[in-house]
Amino acid sequence: MAERKRRNMLVEGEKLRGAEKVRRIPVKVIPTTDLPSKPDWIRVKIPASSKISHIKNKLRQHKLASVCEEASCPNLGECFSNGTATFMIMGDICTRRCPFCDVAHGKPRPLDENEPRELAEAIREMGLSYVVITSVDRDDLKDSGAQHFANCIIETRKHNPDIKVEILVPDFRGRIDIALSILEPIPPDVFNHNLETVRRLYKKARPGADYQYSLDLLKAYKSIRPDVVTKSGLMLGLGEEIDEVKQVLQDLKAHDVDMITLGQYLQPSKDHLKVERFVHPSEFDMLSAYAEGLGFSQVASGPLVRSSYHADKQAHGEYIS
Repeated sequence: MAERKRRNMLVEGEKLRGAEKVRRIPVKVIPTTDLPSKPDWIRVKIPASSKISHIKNKLRQHKLASVCEEASCPNLGECFSNGTATFMIMGDICTRRCPFCDVAHGKPRPLDENEPRELAEAIREMGLSYVVITSVDRDDLKDSGAQHFANCIIETRKHNPDIKVEILVPDFRGRIDIALSILEPIPPDVFNHNLETVRRLYKKARPGADYQYSLDLLKAYKSIRPDVVTKSGLMLGLGEEIDEVKQVLQDLKAHDVDMITLGQYLQPSKDHLKVERFVHPSEFDMLSAYAEGLGFSQVASGPLVRSSYHADKQAHGEYIS
């Protein structure tokens, strides 16, 4: 009994990954014996570029995290080589245990009050013109981190007057009113919140989250800031049916979302949710055409597309696949 209690106690700053992370979620994850072989269309060549080490050094220098590294994004080499990065604020430990995600779970450390300034200085030193700021879930905070997001926007624009800012926010579970009251007077250029998957798979893929709640967040933000572009994204390959994906697209459009991204789910380790199938590029093309027909202003759809993949080009209406 004592050993069980000890295993269930979270130690501040200790990262739980893999099997330890997903051990206590509602739907048991059966470890995969062998990771599936990726089809040719999803293989990524790692570019040799000095910019990769330059950006990593800047992140370390300013004590910052990137979702590119923490979530093991397959596009890290390409994005870093192009001088772009998605910054992850509020630490690198998440209070949720989503079994598709490679970000560590645990008891986070207190917020770093200097992080907004360090973030802004790093962006200036990197010479970025477009930045995506995301975060871990911080259910331990009374505003789920909304004020920290606002502080980061303020500092980023203070040090980088011409910057375009996209924020990729958590669901602010149970605190939407508090969070939006903080964010309303300090808008980004793009407000992004990912639905991640279809309604049927929420308990399996997003324990602790709610499909309708996420839709309501997007609609609520658009209602108070109709001048700001709203955006959401989905992963495919978790066992969803194409008709279910189409229904999600309909729901997002009905909740006033402007931009959408669709990409292939890739299993970070044997202890994460398995890839049920690799979706063919032709299906991504078909879904792109369907979404465009619904009236989304911008659609990025392809196996390697991620929510912040070429986010600057997405925001400018360029075709991404």
